[in-house]
Amino acid sequence: MLTMFWLQIQLLAVRRRIAVEQRGALSTEAVVITAALAALAIVVVAIITEKVTAKANGMNLGAG
Repeated sequence: MLTMFWLQIQLLAVRRRIAVEQRGALSTEAVVITAALAALAIVVVAIITEKVTAKANGMNLGAG
């Protein structure tokens, strides 16, 4: 009985250790992916802004 209890405690400790290690890995991956997506979004917005500005500057509104 005592041996069974001891094994259950050890199993819980191992499960907790694995869960903590995996949780850290997932959060690190999430940060890296989020940073990459944010950088991609900044690049896309910069390209769109450049193209819209160039198109707006090229318009002839007939004032002048």
